[in-house]
Amino acid sequence: MKLYSIKKYFLTISFSCFALHVTYAQIIQVTVDATKDKKKVSPYIYGRNNTFDQPAQFYLDAGLHFSRMNGGNNATKYNWRKKLTSHPDWYNNVYQTDWDQTAKDVSETYPGMQQLYAFQLIGRVASNDTNNFNDWNFNQSQYWFGVGQNLAGGGVPNTTDATHASTALVEGNSNLYTQDWSADSTVGILNHWFSANGLGLNKNQLLYWNMDNEPDVWNGTHDDVMKTMISASAFMDNYIVIAKKARAILPEIKFCGPVTTSEWQWFKWSNESININGKYYCWLEYFIKRCADEEKASGVRVLDVVDLHNYPWAKNGDVDALQLHRMYYDTTYVYAGANGLYTINGGWDTQINKEYIFKRINDWLTQYFGPNSGITCSISEWSPASSDPNVASVVYASHLGTFANNGVEFFTPWTWNNGMWETLHLFSRYAKNSSVSSISSEENTVSAYTTVNDAADSMTVMIVNRDMLSSHTVTVNFNGFSAENGKSQTLQLASLPSMETFVSQTNNALKKDSVTVKSNAFTITVPALSTTAVLLKEVNTITAVNTVNTVNTLPDSKSVEIYPNPVKDQLQVKFDFTNEGPMKMIVYNLKGQSLKVLTVNSGRQLVATIDITAFPDGLYFLSVQNSHYKKDMPFIIAR
Repeated sequence: MKLYSIKKYFLTISFSCFALHVTYAQIIQVTVDATKDKKKVSPYIYGRNNTFDQPAQFYLDAGLHFSRMNGGNNATKYNWRKKLTSHPDWYNNVYQTDWDQTAKDVSETYPGMQQLYAFQLIGRVASNDTNNFNDWNFNQSQYWFGVGQNLAGGGVPNTTDATHASTALVEGNSNLYTQDWSADSTVGILNHWFSANGLGLNKNQLLYWNMDNEPDVWNGTHDDVMKTMISASAFMDNYIVIAKKARAILPEIKFCGPVTTSEWQWFKWSNESININGKYYCWLEYFIKRCADEEKASGVRVLDVVDLHNYPWAKNGDVDALQLHRMYYDTTYVYAGANGLYTINGGWDTQINKEYIFKRINDWLTQYFGPNSGITCSISEWSPASSDPNVASVVYASHLGTFANNGVEFFTPWTWNNGMWETLHLFSRYAKNSSVSSISSEENTVSAYTTVNDAADSMTVMIVNRDMLSSHTVTVNFNGFSAENGKSQTLQLASLPSMETFVSQTNNALKKDSVTVKSNAFTITVPALSTTAVLLKEVNTITAVNTVNTVNTLPDSKSVEIYPNPVKDQLQVKFDFTNEGPMKMIVYNLKGQSLKVLTVNSGRQLVATIDITAFPDGLYFLSVQNSHYKKDMPFIIAR
């Protein structure tokens, strides 16, 4: 008996203590407003670098829209006439590569795909492959620490000093395998491809051109032809000459520059300090200023897309990688990999640690070009900073959603890990044409990225859960979009295995389910490290109108008119017919629900006012009626 009492007491205390520590996960609230922050989504954010090593149907099913085919560093010394280039990461050996054939094949196989090639700005290109370093005789072409040595052109390898791995015992002579390359030569590929006497390629699939590749580190990657780095001013002079010549040949061309190497080079051109009239300019600001100055002086646009490379650093591993999408626009995000940013004002200030690089670029574009310049941003090389398929998938999803929301022009990851094909397929196939506002109560953990189609009667909400351990329950509410009640389909990526799972449109890792929509909201629980697409349709407008009853029995169509339409706060109703008397005015939503009822005395030139400030943006109907007449009129609230 005594023992029982002790047990009972112990249990009571245990549950009491548990109650003191238990926490209840709050439901995350997401508000979608289909009338706010509406932006066209560029299809070219669904892009990738280089190879097509799968059957064509694979890429068509995945929804690939953009392919950067220039080979990165291997583009800098490409000779389009001889179809040769020099490999800076493999002894500078020269090899055959044929952009003509690649551009033709991709254009014909993927008619809707845009391709990105590059102009050569360094001034020298490959000329022959007869002076290559014989890597096969040396070590059967195996990788070793000295593959970056300049051995083409008769060099002698350094095989013993790994601390100076890139320095050859005797440097090769670059004049033996390269030749001069003028501005006219580099832009000549446009005539070769598009002129009446050229190859007849479709220019509309080849509008985007990189202005070379990572020129800010040429004295490292291409030190065989550039031992000493040219100045930022000299580079820009050459850049502008080539851009103007190219624009004269192909007016529709899209110049993408400066193709920076990574975060340090966003702010620094080599070790140069750029000062003009006592003001210090970081590299990107100077680049934008020079392009704007040229456009003002000559009327020729020499910049269309500010293109960067970004290989971000996740200091604390995957937990940091999952937040890297914030480094582009989030002014509160402290980026652990900030480095070049510290030099933005000419000194070294570690207190400046919030990157928001695309916002900075947009601010500089506004400052130097003026508002609404039409110049956009892009990332043409990138890594997800994680090889885990589930993390890589979610990191990539966060970037696609962020870039869709902010009008990024194109996005072509260089590093492509398992999980990314699945994510590309989900977004490219099921996201809509325009992004709209989505605000989460826990934005850094769970975000929603929402898109609508052109008719605004179909919507996709992409819910991304970055929590590595926990699922979360999310309630999504809509403004400016009347979702159909009932079941809506969901498509989810979660718990991906280590191997590649995407095979085709019908053979992939998407898990199909549904969610119940009621009263313009739904609640869903999303697992850890997941991306969930919710596919929604708007209430059938015809059904809603029939519910209201669209019969018009007034004497003529102008007997009652409403204005303005769209309206923000006060809807004016103008009556103009002979019979005076009470007239009922009823405001309905798309569900046919009565929201407001007023009665006025109608007559000649009478104007009544309806206050609609309490109603969210969207489509509504006003029914004007009495015992003899009835007219129903649609109107839109848009603020």
